[in-house]
Amino acid sequence: MRLERRSHRPLFLVLVSPLIAIAAALAIAGILIAMAGAPVLEAYWRIGVGAFGSRLAATETLTRATPLILTGLAAAVAFRARLWNIGAEGQFYVGAITVAALGSGALSSLPGAVLIPILFAAGALAGMVLMLLPLWLRLRFSVDEVVTSLLLNFVAVLFVSLLIDGVLKDPLAFGWPQSLPVGDHALLPKLIARSRLHIGLAVAVAAAVIIHLVQSRTVFGMRSRAAGLSPAGAVFAGVPFGRTLVMVACLSGGLAGLSGAIEVMGVKGYVTTDLSPGYGYSGIIVAMLANLHPVGVIAATVFTAAMFVGADGMSRALGIPSYIADVTVALSLLTMLIALFLTQYRIRR
Repeated sequence: MRLERRSHRPLFLVLVSPLIAIAAALAIAGILIAMAGAPVLEAYWRIGVGAFGSRLAATETLTRATPLILTGLAAAVAFRARLWNIGAEGQFYVGAITVAALGSGALSSLPGAVLIPILFAAGALAGMVLMLLPLWLRLRFSVDEVVTSLLLNFVAVLFVSLLIDGVLKDPLAFGWPQSLPVGDHALLPKLIARSRLHIGLAVAVAAAVIIHLVQSRTVFGMRSRAAGLSPAGAVFAGVPFGRTLVMVACLSGGLAGLSGAIEVMGVKGYVTTDLSPGYGYSGIIVAMLANLHPVGVIAATVFTAAMFVGADGMSRALGIPSYIADVTVALSLLTMLIALFLTQYRIRR
């Protein structure tokens, strides 16, 4: 038996492989559910009901999906160009704290139509700056950006903790470490009344569509894909490699920073150190499940958010740990990696 690289990847195989990967992950997770003494089909039914069985459940799932779409896009954009951005979590937090600092200060008196775009841009800019540091170390000193971007996550969270325990601490929070709240004009309008679902979802979906068009229809998109397929070949073909990576880093970091900004302005209204339940890291899983396709990120995000939200209802109904959602999502990543490998190679006797 040997592995043989495919001369081309069949479109049908590319489209079906994510579905097969998710089905395999659910089947393996079903074994764990059965070992916990719960009926497998009912457990998955409870997850579906918990995620979409009511108006409240559906809106909560989509609210959870909103920041995940943006962090998934941040990972997909970078990975397609072989820029390994593992720092979306830190970029999420610096975008969030930037919005909290500006939205609670002198800018808070501006009308919402002016203030909201300014805060979006400020959050994205903060994420860009944090991502450009690992890229500079890679281009200047050949330092692996996987390590530097990952370690910057901890630096960013500790920096945010310093600020919300110091100059940005809310004096009305009864000693609880949280930032000053943003002004009412900085809060995002709701998409559905009496729910937490806000207009940030529309912004995230629009960003996915725009990035797809940029990657498929523009010179920058072709250059970033060329840089990911073969850096040496891209340089030989005349692609400005360093400049292209800088633009990719700005886009990737900006999306992650925008995610943090939208979470503050749309849901919380202030920053705490537990603002993110791991959106930056989950975004990597979402990007891989979507095969790095911007529009596919939306579908992968809905699946991931549904698992996280629905698992709580399953846990209450059947008495099994809600951590099965984390296991299922992790298994989905592993099975997706195997599926991607088999779309590129075939097994020959």
